Amino acid sequence: MRMVCQRVLQAEVKVEGQQVGKIDNGLLVYLSVGKEDTVKDAQFMADKLVNLRIFADEAGKMNRSVLDVGGAILLVSNFTLHGDCRKGRRPSFDAAAEPALAQQLYEKVIELIAEQGIIVEKGTFGEYMHVSSINDGPVTFLLDSTRLF
Repeated sequence: MRMVCQRVLQAEVKVEGQQVGKIDNGLLVYLSVGKEDTVKDAQFMADKLVNLRIFADEAGKMNRSVLDVGGAILLVSNFTLHGDCRKGRRPSFDAAAEPALAQQLYEKVIELIAEQGIIVEKGTFGEYMHVSSINDGPVTFLLDSTRLF
């Protein structure tokens, strides 16, 4: 499972011009599920997101989590994070999970985050979406459940 996690002041996702998710202070997260991913990967990533200390404390150091600051998470499915661009000019998506598994684990991550008391907004799985955000910092991290990076 892979994620791009951005600290944002605001983020919004629209499908066919209609807003389906919006947050203010918090995290915009793009999530991709791989063929080999399981519920364990979902648990690892949800825990990592909720507790990742990337918000500033009183001293200006990244010492607080989204949970600590009362922020929200906008979670958007994005299978292209499993695109392999190392060969040729067209990405290969062989490592990406089939849609049924991807949606199941995407929903599981949402459920696990919400269980921590965090507001979770989301995109619409499998739909073409327009995402806009105001990145705070900019602060952006890559996360991988296999600890590839």
